Amino acid sequence: MGIQAWTYTLVFLSFAIYIGIAFWSRARSTGDFYVAAKSVHPVANGMATAADWMSAASFISMAGLISFMGRDGSVYLMGWTGGYVLLALLLAPYLRKFGKFTVPDFVGDRYYSQTARLVAVVCAIFVSFTYVAGQMRGVGVVFSRFLEVDITTGVIIGMAIVFFYAVMGGMKGITYTQVAQYCILIFAYMVPAIFISILLTDTAIPQIGFGSTLSDGSGISLLDKLDQLNLELGFNQYTDGGKGMLDVFCITAALMVGTAGLPHVIIRFFTVRKVSDARISAGYALLFIAILYTTAPAVAAFARTNFIDTIHGKSYSDAPDWFRNWEKTGLVKWTDKNNDGQMQYYGTKATVNGAVSANEITVDRDIMVLANPEIARLPNWVVALVAAGGLAAALSTAAGLLLVISTSISHDLLKSVLLPKITEQKELLYARMAAGAAVVIAGYFGVNPPGFVAQVVAFAFGLAASSFFPAIILGIFYKKMNKEGAISGMLTGIIFTAGYIIYFKFINPSANSAEHWLFGISPEGIGTIGMVLNTMVALAVARFTAPPPPHVQELIESIRVPRTS
Repeated sequence: MGIQAWTYTLVFLSFAIYIGIAFWSRARSTGDFYVAAKSVHPVANGMATAADWMSAASFISMAGLISFMGRDGSVYLMGWTGGYVLLALLLAPYLRKFGKFTVPDFVGDRYYSQTARLVAVVCAIFVSFTYVAGQMRGVGVVFSRFLEVDITTGVIIGMAIVFFYAVMGGMKGITYTQVAQYCILIFAYMVPAIFISILLTDTAIPQIGFGSTLSDGSGISLLDKLDQLNLELGFNQYTDGGKGMLDVFCITAALMVGTAGLPHVIIRFFTVRKVSDARISAGYALLFIAILYTTAPAVAAFARTNFIDTIHGKSYSDAPDWFRNWEKTGLVKWTDKNNDGQMQYYGTKATVNGAVSANEITVDRDIMVLANPEIARLPNWVVALVAAGGLAAALSTAAGLLLVISTSISHDLLKSVLLPKITEQKELLYARMAAGAAVVIAGYFGVNPPGFVAQVVAFAFGLAASSFFPAIILGIFYKKMNKEGAISGMLTGIIFTAGYIIYFKFINPSANSAEHWLFGISPEGIGTIGMVLNTMVALAVARFTAPPPPHVQELIESIRVPRTS
């Protein structure tokens, strides 16, 4: 069968699995809808958490970023992996012990304030919509190539699938769907990585192949060849970095603490029976996540090497099939600037005969993982498998985010603040209505994203870092933090961070360069400064206002007492 036939088959089968699970596990109560009745096994929750966390940014975009950025792209690996460790050690067990459905629930009760709850609701919705835009964009990219529909149509199809199982099943349906999605996405990620590692280095383990000698008899290692190719074509050395040390630190820190503050990941630890299960499921999730994350650098290097070898200097009339296939989507473009019919791929530092060479190839970074099997000429079923895996990654995270949005509106806003007397049935109805509205808005942002997938997600992590993380961590470990401090800190952090991102990405994008950034810190890393401002303002305001009431301080003491039930 051809690539499209294989893709239709595998995508249809995976969607059928998701819909079947949604029917089997549909929510019948708010407990089912919000936290799956706290009945999920730690292993299943670990797989669901891994799928929830490994979004389209992890599956589709991260290796693409590393393949173009080289060492600079490692900030995504370090930040997201380290952030999950931070989440598992410092937040998950304590929040699970607190026993509430959502992060705004914790903020509202810990800071004994409906205003604090409302600020947390706004932050949760803002962060979740920013993040979900990247997922829907990833869905559109996959559909546009493999099912030969435009990105808008692909996003609409993805919206329909997510709407069905998220609205019907709630957290219970999403959890077991995510277990299936993890199995699909990790299989889809590893199979081509193993194939290409064998082809390039005669090594079946991609993590080892990444540092091995090429099998072409040259005696050169993969990374040495990439360094050589990059320098010859006018790019930065692959194993060297062009970003400033402070920016690298800030991006890594923003991604790290942003992970720990993401509401759709935190809520996963409310779905198990007891605190010890939360810790165990966090450990399983880290193991499942590590499989993909230790493979990503190898996938990036394989894709970069094959991309350059199959494109640069080739005649357009002899362009490989993968290039023409992706060219139809508009995500790869060639412009013959010197009218010689040859495809020239150069960096900004490239010169030929003393003259600066113009690059003729434009490529969207988000396609590299998806195009990788085609570039390496792997079997059609492997190409289609990657498409199904990319959809699984995007849809799993999108569903978790949509649930956060719906619960923030129905539980934290309506039930807890505006309509406290509504029945459970009404609350469940409002939750489903909110999820439906969120799907539509997410679809719009998927069609009109503010950046490529991993960049959009990085903004979401920065917003989470600057708003949620200080309020949560101070709420757990600092008894004297009060409502005035928390509210002031959250508002300061998210307003500063969002304003910085909006200015450089939308108001004045021409100034989006290191010489104009504050201390040379990019919009992707500014969440770290927002987090510092949040913490400083919160501590300062708390110092000059009344301390929390005794019962709140006793509550915090009880949360920190280690026990397993």
